[in-house]
Amino acid sequence: MKKNDLYLTTPDNIHLIGDIYLPDNQPKAAVVIVHGMAEHCARYADFAEFLTTEDFAVYTYDQRGHGRTAGTVEKLGFFAEKNGWQKVVEDVKLCVETARKDLPNVPIFLLGHSMGSFISREFASHYGNLIDGLMLSGTAGSAGLLGKLGIYLTSFIKLYKKSISPSKLLDKMSFGDFNKSIKIKRTAFEWLSRDEKMVDKYIADPFCGTVFTIGFFHDLLTGLEAVNTKSHAKSMRADLPIFLFSGDKDPVSLNAHQIPIVYKMYKEAGVSDISMKIYPGGRHENLNELNREDVYADILSWINARCKKQKI
Repeated sequence: MKKNDLYLTTPDNIHLIGDIYLPDNQPKAAVVIVHGMAEHCARYADFAEFLTTEDFAVYTYDQRGHGRTAGTVEKLGFFAEKNGWQKVVEDVKLCVETARKDLPNVPIFLLGHSMGSFISREFASHYGNLIDGLMLSGTAGSAGLLGKLGIYLTSFIKLYKKSISPSKLLDKMSFGDFNKSIKIKRTAFEWLSRDEKMVDKYIADPFCGTVFTIGFFHDLLTGLEAVNTKSHAKSMRADLPIFLFSGDKDPVSLNAHQIPIVYKMYKEAGVSDISMKIYPGGRHENLNELNREDVYADILSWINARCKKQKI
């Protein structure tokens, strides 16, 4: 395996920093990974290295307001003053186009986790022709009345506070109950994974778990509600393969109860190749779970089957 630095410059002059993982052999496909909120792409290194052993290339980057792209802890948790949601979607397009330019003759698959899954769903509804498959980890349905309240609240607060101001109130409203169902609570982040080492590693990372800004929450909540509408689902390319996977103890999707709802929404919208997998006992980060080897194998099987259909 070879690992290279990835540098992408956006139209509004944001410098996205990430990594490219290349297999020793000629890549038979590429996977673009879009990470979740309050983390960064280096947390996917083990999974990326696994994919390279199967002759896949991996492209991934730290999103705006995250990791190396943010640069410092003080700059975490903010997309942009205006149109933040649209800009992070365009950032995905920039990375996908880079992978496509580097590897013009192989399929490109997109994997988004949590917040990254919402962004990836938005991307695929506009630019589904640029990818050959979509994988959604730890995604969710509409936040309902609470989501609408959050959008209203963030719009109201922005009248009196700067968008770049961190909000403990919005953080608590969004994640305050996520650890509630965990019987043995060592930390505030047990809801992420049953693997204590992974939880401790997350907590020890200064670029993880930060309280994010008012502007960010407004972008996130607005985007989440947008991707969970029937009209949005109908804009998805009908022949784009989609794979949803989640743990049945993931509070983000209400213990995976929302996963069949998302599945049904896309199915009824006409998506012809859609499947889902729910892992018993799994929490939010299935790629960092105790059974991650099984998750890796299922993803590999899904990608290989789609490559086979394309006679790769």
